[in-house]
Amino acid sequence: MPRAFTKREREYIKGRLIAEAQECLSLYGIRKTTVDDLVKRANIAKGTFYLFFESKEMLFYEVLCAFHHQLEAELMEELESLSEDITAERLTELFFGLYKKIEGSFLYRLITSGELELLLRKLPPQIARAHAKDDDLSIEQLMVMIPGIRRDNTEVLSAAMRAIFLSMLHKREISEEAFDDALRLLIRGVVMQMFEEV
Repeated sequence: MPRAFTKREREYIKGRLIAEAQECLSLYGIRKTTVDDLVKRANIAKGTFYLFFESKEMLFYEVLCAFHHQLEAELMEELESLSEDITAERLTELFFGLYKKIEGSFLYRLITSGELELLLRKLPPQIARAHAKDDDLSIEQLMVMIPGIRRDNTEVLSAAMRAIFLSMLHKREISEEAFDDALRLLIRGVVMQMFEEV
């Protein structure tokens, strides 16, 4: 029978696993990181790992969700710091900045190497659906913060932003030299739809 951990120990162990998983994602990626690597780095028994996560994929998914929420919080903070007169240009630049942050992160490497797709394939389907729904709620929350934004089509606008995000997979094919300008243009198109009269 596994030993019981105090609430503080559980928080510490989970925090260590998440920190080590993020480090491993940055250094090695998903395929080259094993549960054995993670437990060794966190200094816990392998059985303890499974008290917290059913698989390394679920742990990595939690790391990705934490990163997603961090980016989202930064975006909301930036939005709040802008004056109430938020224009399509300012919102386009804000979203473009978000995409550039992603491009400079471990997540971009996971996307371009195909490892993110591998991770999503190994997750239960209901988790991917829940994540997409969470994205829709984030866009809704964003829209509530911006005066003059239409709120009748949040699901489609959220899907369009995800589609733009996924275009990063094809940066080479699209044109590395023109990619940033094309990305900004696509974002602006979606943002203009947000401001368009119903």
